[in-house]
Amino acid sequence: MNLQYGKLYWNTTLNKVPAYPTLQSDIQCDVLIIGGGSSGAQSAYYLWDNGLDVVLIDKGKVGYGSTSSNTALIQYSGDKMFFELINSFGEDTSTRHLKLCSQAMDEIEKVCGALDIFPDFTRRDSLYYASYDEDVAKLQKEYKYLQKHGFDVDYLTQEEIKKRYPFEKQAALYSKNDAELNPYKFTVGLIEKASNKGIRVFEETQVKGKKVEKDYTLFHTKNGSTIKARFVIVAAGYECQEFKDDKNVVFVSSYAAVTNPVEDLSSWYKGTLIWETARPYIYMRTTTDNRIIIGGLDENTINPEKRDVMLTHKKDLLIHEFNKLFPNINVHPEFYLTAFYGGTHDGMPLIGIYDEFPNWYFLMGYGDNGMVYSMVLAKIIAQLITAGSDSNVDIYLQDRPLLKK
Repeated sequence: MNLQYGKLYWNTTLNKVPAYPTLQSDIQCDVLIIGGGSSGAQSAYYLWDNGLDVVLIDKGKVGYGSTSSNTALIQYSGDKMFFELINSFGEDTSTRHLKLCSQAMDEIEKVCGALDIFPDFTRRDSLYYASYDEDVAKLQKEYKYLQKHGFDVDYLTQEEIKKRYPFEKQAALYSKNDAELNPYKFTVGLIEKASNKGIRVFEETQVKGKKVEKDYTLFHTKNGSTIKARFVIVAAGYECQEFKDDKNVVFVSSYAAVTNPVEDLSSWYKGTLIWETARPYIYMRTTTDNRIIIGGLDENTINPEKRDVMLTHKKDLLIHEFNKLFPNINVHPEFYLTAFYGGTHDGMPLIGIYDEFPNWYFLMGYGDNGMVYSMVLAKIIAQLITAGSDSNVDIYLQDRPLLKK
């Protein structure tokens, strides 16, 4: 799958990157994790102290798939508003989901503090503003439900927004203690830690065939070696769909620009994460070296050629949209990319458990909060493997029911 195109930023932020061998012999393990991106790394984290023999493989280099184009806004709120999830899944299920996401953010912070490669984790508040007058009522409804269930969020009026920012919007939600990080450093650092904990890691090791039995799966790799595994976690990001196509998954193409370093960001209140109610939406964040990441402007195409040809126009448009909010900040795009972006039709990430793949778990943290979702799902899958059950898996299974209308 042609995941992304452009001039990538994250890979330039880390000079000394650990390297891992290519698998050259036949091996066995308790758990095989397929994918060396953030979701594979997070799966490894929840398994490295459970006494299991775990192997992680990637067909390329660690962190070079979708992780390298992840803009890494760490939030519990997602594409679908809380009240919209409630309309689809009910209040109890939707509240459990948001609480799990909030807990996952704390876990990500804990992990970041234990890594030898610090991934620039920084707590940030979020501003979620009404793009149109008709969206104000949606924000009011969202605020009511978030307040009811104890989330730390304020409702800002037009005047209150104007006091903090150099732009005017009718209304906004101001959420406390979201975060941002460097997803490449996070993934590389987490896999390095997993390797030090005894997990075997192999790069340039691609599966080309498999024999699925009741109690194990035998994989054949492209270079002729085999892997026999009792359990399998497919944490291959959007390429999970190459193993098993799930009808709930939908792909679009998204765009992002990373600017030059900016000397003065004093007009950007507390460096908040910023996004909006419009769909598709624009979002933005800062980096530790004072660059600005602006993303969005999604297109409903999964054709790489159509996606890529729009990149030049989209990066300029992203800068234009940023300057509408911050006209006093002079920026230009030094890095820019377009990438496939996966979500689900119903707005929830997925754990795929299919009859034709016994003891396989498909980790599909699809959506705008992919790193947070992956942390939630990785913990659940680890619990399924080590304990045989988890009280929250029902939320994320691919055959979860929607409420009857």
